[in-house]
Amino acid sequence: MLVAVGIGPGDPELLTIKAVNLIKKADAVFVPGKVAKEIISPYRKDVTVLSFPMTDDEDYISRCIHENTEIIAPVAEEGLAVFCILGDPNFYGTFGRLCSVLKKTHPKISFDTVPGISSITAFASATGIAINGGVEISDGSEINSKLMLKVRKPKDMSVKLKAEGYNEFILAEKIFMNEQNIFRNGDIPDESPYFSILFARKNNPAEKRSG
Repeated sequence: MLVAVGIGPGDPELLTIKAVNLIKKADAVFVPGKVAKEIISPYRKDVTVLSFPMTDDEDYISRCIHENTEIIAPVAEEGLAVFCILGDPNFYGTFGRLCSVLKKTHPKISFDTVPGISSITAFASATGIAINGGVEISDGSEINSKLMLKVRKPKDMSVKLKAEGYNEFILAEKIFMNEQNIFRNGDIPDESPYFSILFARKNNPAEKRSG
């Protein structure tokens, strides 16, 4: 099994207890650079540093990802491999592309993620500002997804968003609580509790080709 663990914005004390426990018990720990290695050094010393270049050369990035999957796969097929990622694994990280390759080359490997403090929430603490109301977040690319908090009538909202070109919907209720529920597309309910998030996305051909 391969688990991506979010290790936060840089302070080793900002790792979750679950993240630390997984890092300590993993058969092998992989990190995408020396910064990540330094962050988890209080909890694990024997880590493998992988190369994930910061470049616009997609061919080179793809080669590195394929090479890294072949390093990770032998551990993930037989035991627990942990891949540590700064921030949160699912917010602008490399884990999605890594998984897309592994699913093709090593389909028996299962995946999971452990959330970490992302740069988005860390920014608010570091700058001392309170964020409320609608917020637009982008890495400079076209906006093709929305996250809406406290959506009490998710089905009505998904109908409105369909008219704007959105065609993928995921509703998460009471995340990581005992009553957690996840609904997708046609299963979106009429009503949801206060602790709910609706995710909407437009199809992105470029994303489908990545990896």
